[in-house]
Amino acid sequence: MEKQTVAIIRYEKPLESVRKAIDLSHGLDHLPSKANVFIKPNIVFWTRTTPFPKWGVVTTSRVVEDVVILLKERGIDHITIAEGIVTFDPKDTETPAHAFENLGYNLLKKRYGIKTLNIFERPFKRVDLGAGVVLNFNEDILQSDFVINLPVLKTHAQTVVSLGIKNLKGLIDVNSRKKCHSADPVKNLSYMVARLANKLPPSFTLLDGIYTTERGPFFEGRLRRSNILIASSDIFSVDKVGAKVLGYDPSQVPYLVHAAQDFKRPIDLSDVEVVGEKIEAVAYRHEHAFPYTEDGNLPKPLEKLGIKGLTYRQYDDTICTYCSGFTTVILMAIANARRGEPWNEVEILTGKRMKPSPGKKKTILIGKCMIQSNKDNTDINEMIAVKGCPPDLKGALNALHQAGIDVSPTFFENMDMAAGFFMKKYEGKPEFEESFFQIL
Repeated sequence: MEKQTVAIIRYEKPLESVRKAIDLSHGLDHLPSKANVFIKPNIVFWTRTTPFPKWGVVTTSRVVEDVVILLKERGIDHITIAEGIVTFDPKDTETPAHAFENLGYNLLKKRYGIKTLNIFERPFKRVDLGAGVVLNFNEDILQSDFVINLPVLKTHAQTVVSLGIKNLKGLIDVNSRKKCHSADPVKNLSYMVARLANKLPPSFTLLDGIYTTERGPFFEGRLRRSNILIASSDIFSVDKVGAKVLGYDPSQVPYLVHAAQDFKRPIDLSDVEVVGEKIEAVAYRHEHAFPYTEDGNLPKPLEKLGIKGLTYRQYDDTICTYCSGFTTVILMAIANARRGEPWNEVEILTGKRMKPSPGKKKTILIGKCMIQSNKDNTDINEMIAVKGCPPDLKGALNALHQAGIDVSPTFFENMDMAAGFFMKKYEGKPEFEESFFQIL
C-alpha cells in the first residue's frame, strides 16, 4: 500500500516553520512551474464593528504571507487569495473588503503582486461531485493549476472537526451552502461535505494550528494557542491526522467516514506516514459539542442562570451557517433577560428537522425552513414565526417579547458586537498576539 506523507511541525518562527512543513511533507513537489495558484484561507466570519477574536477562528496572516513568499521563491507569479466570508446580509461586500484590508491581504497585493477575490463577486459553475451531490463552485478555483488550502485546526459543533475538506465549503455559493444542510437523514451535512474535494485541482493542505478552536467554528468556543502545523499534498490524509491531533479517531468524524468510502481508502492511518512530530506528542482533546442539559433541552449556561420554562434544543446539522450565527445572539439576549417567575412553557425551534413538543404553550419557529416544516403541526398551541432567510432581526425580538421573554433590543440592534463580548476573556493574555494577523 502506497502511503501518503503528512508532516506535523511545531510552529517556532516565521517563514522557517512553514518552510519546514512544506519540505517534510513534499507538499509543493508537484507544483507546476509558472502555475496559476489559488490560495484558500479560512475567514469563516468577520465584523467591521468590533475588534474580532481571530485566534483559532481565522487563518493567521503570518501563515498566508509565508506561503506567498515560498511560492515566489519558486518563481510563481500568478497567485490568488480568495474566500467567501459569511455575512448576515449575503449582498454585503464591504465586510469582506474590510477583512482583506485588516488581515493585510491588500499589502500582499502591493508587495508581491497577488490578487484577492471575494468569491461572491465572481462566477460560479455547477459541478457534479458524484453520489448525487451537485453544488455551485467558484470558477476561479476550478480553473487554477494548483490549490493551497489553509484551514484552521478546529473542532466543529456540527461536523466534529473542520479541516481541509470542510474548508472548501467556503467556495460554494449561498444556495449550495444551504443545500448542504439538508433535512435528508442520509444526504446530510457530513455526506455533502465529504464530496467537496472530489473535483479539486492538484492541491496542498496546511492546517494552521498556531491557534486552535474548541467548539468552533465561530468565536463562542474556547480559543487556544497550540503552535502546530500539519501539512500534506493529500487532503484526506491531512484531515485524518488533524482529527487525531484534536482528540478524535477519524472513524468518529462522519464526513471522514463518507470520504473514506468515496475515495475507497481506509478510515484509519494505515495508509499514512506521519513525519516530524509524533501525533501523541502534540494531541490535545478539543471538545466539539457545546454543553447541554442531559435531556438536550437547554444550554448548560442557561441552566446555571436558573432559567426555567424554556426549551431551546441543541441545534443539529440542518441549521445553516446564517441561522446558527443568528441563534448565538438570541441565546445571549435570553441569558441577559430579566426574569422572576419561570417563563410560560416556551419552546424555540431551529433548523429543518426539529418538531414541536406537545404541551408547550408557545412555540417560536426561527426562519423560513422551520416555518415551512411546522406551520401546520397540530402539536403547536400558539405559533410565533420569525420569518426570513436569514431570519429578520426585528421579528426575532418581537417573537421573544410575544412569548413573554423580556430581552433587550440592544442585542438585536448591535448584532455584530457579539464577537467583542467573547473577545474580552482573551484581553491581556500575552499568548494571544495580534501580530499573527498583521502584515508588517
